[in-house]
Amino acid sequence: MKAVLIRRYGAANVLQYEEVQQPKIEPTQLLVKVRASSVNPIDWKIRKGMLSLIAGSKFPKILGLDVAGDVVAVGSGITRFKVGDAIYGSTSFPGGGYAEFAAIPENLAVLKPTNLSYEEAAAVPLAALTALQALRDQGNIQTGQNVLINGAAGGVGTFAIQITKALGAQVTGVCSTKNLDLVKSLGAERVIDYTQQDFTADTAQYDIIFDAVGKRSLSQTKKVLKPNGVYITTLPSPEVLLESVLTALLPGQKARFLFEKPNVKDLLFLKELIEAGKIRVVIDRTYPLQELAAAHRYSETGRAVGKIALAQPVVDIAVSN
Repeated sequence: MKAVLIRRYGAANVLQYEEVQQPKIEPTQLLVKVRASSVNPIDWKIRKGMLSLIAGSKFPKILGLDVAGDVVAVGSGITRFKVGDAIYGSTSFPGGGYAEFAAIPENLAVLKPTNLSYEEAAAVPLAALTALQALRDQGNIQTGQNVLINGAAGGVGTFAIQITKALGAQVTGVCSTKNLDLVKSLGAERVIDYTQQDFTADTAQYDIIFDAVGKRSLSQTKKVLKPNGVYITTLPSPEVLLESVLTALLPGQKARFLFEKPNVKDLLFLKELIEAGKIRVVIDRTYPLQELAAAHRYSETGRAVGKIALAQPVVDIAVSN
């Protein structure tokens, strides 16, 4: 099969489109013909060696944590899927989705939302799960609360707006001038243009501040956070790590960070919201798999609106039981 792999950590040019052996599945895995994947910042952070302590030094590596595709074989212990099912979900860390075929654990996959294309479905798992778990699990979001989302036009942010609305809270989105209309269209009642205004100097206060781009800290946002509010970030900097420890021991405002944990229950919840029309997927650009290096470079600019998808051509595939 064709895949994009790395044989060492480094810049985008270490990504190589090559012929490799098709993965062999374990009893609890699905063999999936990958129709689409997506690019998340964690993918190029792994590629650059920023997460080498947990990604390890064994090469080659096929990255890519998001997958949508068709089941072509099932392990002997599989009970929820059959050959031919269209699924979406996550690969095991550090990836495997940047390939024609991927071995997907059964407990990280569900049936694809019926109203999404493969590219749209592949854009969902990591980013939407991050938003859901940050708001629901770390923020304990409640109906009627006021939530501010910093980085509202990004991959995680576009999902966070819609999930906040679906869970009954009010949204203020922070984004650049060119994305104001998009953020409003996704459900934000109020939008702050960060090129014109610093949201930390605002007069409003929020129950939850979700920093989906990891640009701030509790100390920088505490003036606009309610006395018992929660600051949540996707990037656990040393400052945030210290704040999370200190605030866990004291009453009042909390600082929390999130490591997304893919699971069937949450993927099914997102599927229900998508099929109910409460979440739509925003895709900035779609690249073919062999142009993954260009997709990584674009993601690294930080200017992507919504998600970056990777599409693979539909070809005839052999299926087995």
